[in-house]
Amino acid sequence: MTDDDPTDEISDIEDRIEALSEIAERCRKYILASKIAIGGGAALLLVTILGLFGTGQTAALGSIALVLGGIVSLGSNVSTLRQTDDAIRAAEARRAALIGSIDLRVVADAPLKLV
Repeated sequence: MTDDDPTDEISDIEDRIEALSEIAERCRKYILASKIAIGGGAALLLVTILGLFGTGQTAALGSIALVLGGIVSLGSNVSTLRQTDDAIRAAEARRAALIGSIDLRVVADAPLKLV
């Protein structure tokens, strides 16, 4: 292998893409949990406002906190997911450019000879 050989850099880029993919998947899970928290908080607030099940002010404050926390978490993770997806696309483009720069040989199909 020569110093100009991009295979090590391609391998590093593939490791980075894999790590970024794990981060993106974790963000998607947090986004789902945030949406559930927002929906649950809104439902609890509605139940509290309607006075069902004898809930009080504590439940109302808790539901508002749940909705606000879910909104903050959702916004943060959506932003992180977008940045991670951009980084993945950039790494994939760099990997494709490196692969394209390799002088690949075409191997012709040769008939198999059984010995």
